[in-house]
Amino acid sequence: MRVLVLYAHPVETSFNAALHRRVIASLREAGHEVDDCDLYAENFNPVLSREERLNYHDTALNQQPVASHVERLKRADAIVLVFPVWCFGLPAILKGWFDRVLMPGVSFDISDPAKVKPALTHLRKIAAVTTYGRPRWMALYMGDPPRRVIRRYLGALTGRRAKIEYLAYYHMNVATPETLARHLDYVGERMRRF
Repeated sequence: MRVLVLYAHPVETSFNAALHRRVIASLREAGHEVDDCDLYAENFNPVLSREERLNYHDTALNQQPVASHVERLKRADAIVLVFPVWCFGLPAILKGWFDRVLMPGVSFDISDPAKVKPALTHLRKIAAVTTYGRPRWMALYMGDPPRRVIRRYLGALTGRRAKIEYLAYYHMNVATPETLARHLDYVGERMRRF
C-alpha cells in the first residue's frame, strides 16, 4: 500500500519523534511505500487565509494553495497520523492541515449541499499514533476530541470504508523508559501488520 504518514511534532528528541521513526521503519519493513510528511520539517503553514476561506467552496480554485498535499492525499491508500495530544486537541499544525486540505472536492462532495458525500473512499486504512500527558480517564472526562476526530470525522470522510486504529499512550507525565520501550515495540508490531 501507499501510506501517507502525517507527523506533527516540533522536537526531534521527543517520544513522538521516536514513534514517528518506528512507524516509518515498520511500515517499510512490511513492504509499504511510505510518503513521510513531517509538517514541521516541511514548514507547512496551518493558517487558512482569508482568500482560501473565500474560495473554500469553489472546487476549481480551493486546492491551488495546497495542491501538493492534496495530490499526496489522493495518491495514498492509507494514512497514519503521528502526533501528541495537547490541551486535549490536535496540534495546531495538524488541525491546520485538516482545515486547509480536507476541503470540498478533496474529502467530500458538496455538489448537492443537502446530500454531502464522502470523497476519501479510496482510503483503506487510517491509524493514529498519539500520546497524552494525562491518564485515559481524564481524556474520557474531556470527551477525547482527538479520538473522535480520527474515528468519527475521518471515518465519515471515507464513507465508513476505512479500517481505523487508534494507538494511544496515556499519562506521559509518569512514563518510564520501560513503559515507553514497550509502547514503541507495540506500535512497531501494529505497523508491521498494518
